[in-house]
Amino acid sequence: MSHFFTYKNTPINYTSTGKGSVIVLLHGFLENLTMWKEIIPFLSDKNRVISIDLLGHGASGNIGYMHSIEEQAFMVKAVLNHLKLRKFTFIGHSMGGYVGLSFAELFPNSIRGLCLMNSTYEGDSDERKSLRTRANNMVKTNYENMVRMSFANLFSEHSKSLHKNEISLALKEALKTSLQGYMAANEGMKNRKDYTSIYTSAVYKKLIIIGKKDSVLDSEAILLFANKNKIPAVLFSEGHMSHIENREELIDTLIKFCK
Repeated sequence: MSHFFTYKNTPINYTSTGKGSVIVLLHGFLENLTMWKEIIPFLSDKNRVISIDLLGHGASGNIGYMHSIEEQAFMVKAVLNHLKLRKFTFIGHSMGGYVGLSFAELFPNSIRGLCLMNSTYEGDSDERKSLRTRANNMVKTNYENMVRMSFANLFSEHSKSLHKNEISLALKEALKTSLQGYMAANEGMKNRKDYTSIYTSAVYKKLIIIGKKDSVLDSEAILLFANKNKIPAVLFSEGHMSHIENREELIDTLIKFCK
């Protein structure tokens, strides 16, 4: 069941399920908290699971032309304060991982663990920043096609045929993202800091989940980084959307991480 909290005069949508240690689920770009619907029942069996629509996504509102990653983290903290919760394990998918990293830096005493799910500790490269700027220029006049193209690129070719129905449903959710939400999130991701050294030195429990066919991230480089820095990492067979493409393996992995 959805609940609403007001942050800076803006509605924020969240759900709370189960009892126990607190797990916070943060979705990615062009997603919302519905992406976790098949996963929450497993995690909430022995935990309290909070899922939140990030600014400009799902049923949460917008607060400006840029939703910085830090602003997203402050919003998440406000929701958790509202619920009188103090210690959390974060699971962040893609953009949600960036928010989790920012939260962990801002509120280090609140973190039990952080799983970067199809996400990265690095900031945007210059090439990636240019792509985001170009996308924000194009989306103003061709919104639906841009969303469809951005979304399709997140799946492996094998997954596109195997998970047609689920991808279609996820695309419908993506198209609910407002133009302002799309652009503000892109600006925030483009301007985010590099968290490599922060994540490497952190003492909380860590896990990196990556897809072998991820078109957004360099899975080989991330696995080398994880091995070098003794950070547990799991490699799945498909692409960027593990909650659809490798769901069963993902659920098992997250249950173990959250124990």
